[in-house]
Amino acid sequence: MNRKYIIAAVAAAMSIQTNATETTEKTETAVTETKKELKLGDVMSKPKLSGYFIGNYNSTFQEGNNSNTFSIRLIRLTMTGRILNDFEYKLQGQLNGNSSTYGESPRMVDMSLEWLRHKEFKVKIGQFKRPFTFENPMNPIDIGFNSQAQAILKLAGFNDRTGEQSSSGRDIGVQVSGDILPNSAGRSLMHYEVGVFNGQGINRKDVGNQKDVIGGVWVSPIKGMRIGGFGWVGSYARTGTWQDGEVEVSGTRNVSRYRYAISAEYKDADWQIRSEYIHNTGGAFKTTANTSSDLKDCNLNEKLGDRADGVYVACVAPIIRGKLRAKARYDLYRPAGSWNTAKTIYKAGINYFFCKYLEIQTEYSLVNDRSLPNHNYSMADLQFSVRF
Repeated sequence: MNRKYIIAAVAAAMSIQTNATETTEKTETAVTETKKELKLGDVMSKPKLSGYFIGNYNSTFQEGNNSNTFSIRLIRLTMTGRILNDFEYKLQGQLNGNSSTYGESPRMVDMSLEWLRHKEFKVKIGQFKRPFTFENPMNPIDIGFNSQAQAILKLAGFNDRTGEQSSSGRDIGVQVSGDILPNSAGRSLMHYEVGVFNGQGINRKDVGNQKDVIGGVWVSPIKGMRIGGFGWVGSYARTGTWQDGEVEVSGTRNVSRYRYAISAEYKDADWQIRSEYIHNTGGAFKTTANTSSDLKDCNLNEKLGDRADGVYVACVAPIIRGKLRAKARYDLYRPAGSWNTAKTIYKAGINYFFCKYLEIQTEYSLVNDRSLPNHNYSMADLQFSVRF
């Protein structure tokens, strides 16, 4: 009898040991599998590569200054992705150009990281579009015309009137933004954005140590419509020499930028109606060329003064939905805030879509430039764009 008890006890002990061994092995296997499951894809999404290029043909019919030329307007490559699902990064480089001039050389135009966990409060840091006007952050193909309106180019940081190097509307800084006040359908009725920037444009450190504050807010009463306003308080600085009467002075000099914009837009799949008025108070440096040596020229452009403004009204309408569109734009800019310097461009044309990746844009322009002895001339443009 005792022998039977001994055998049973031994068997039970062996079973417990076997179960313990199996449990240990399963635990070790689970830990190993957990370690194997931690992959790069769990931390960082697969990068998405995209881009576009835009080619252009332009003819200018101007007395004593006729011209016609083919050109490459833009070639850009973009890489985007997510990190930890809450952060989105963007890298975008411009490839066309040359190294002889700073503003036209191949360069990095975007490099940013944005926290997107809450749509009501997002934070972006890096180099990206200034939050000023509706047209500035738009893709150049989506604008529908061969260039941005004059006021956008001169007062939103493309070829800025201050003399800042060509920066495609971008600067280095930090920004918060959000969509708030959702309606019953979940569509946000209001958007806000505000940022603090160096004020020097792309790929440059702050020179004057006086940051720009730029922001805007808009409401969306119906789907596709936006009505808003923007403000910009800041300056642009250069370090070098300038003339103060007959005395040459060295140091850092800045010109102020106090700007506001009033904007309205309606947009759907085929329609695009947009208008913006922009006003500027603040001076400009004498030279506006893009070479790095020009950044040392701190003499002011007295001809421009400290006032400027501009307005445009643009409309793109479908002829054949998804295929053919007609367009027209009234574009006025006053570089010195006076009518004797006003430049007005009247544009009209058509855009044809072979598919969503390939588009041909044509337009004819009548120009009235009151700063020229012969005010009136015309231009014709043909532009093709490819997305990939």
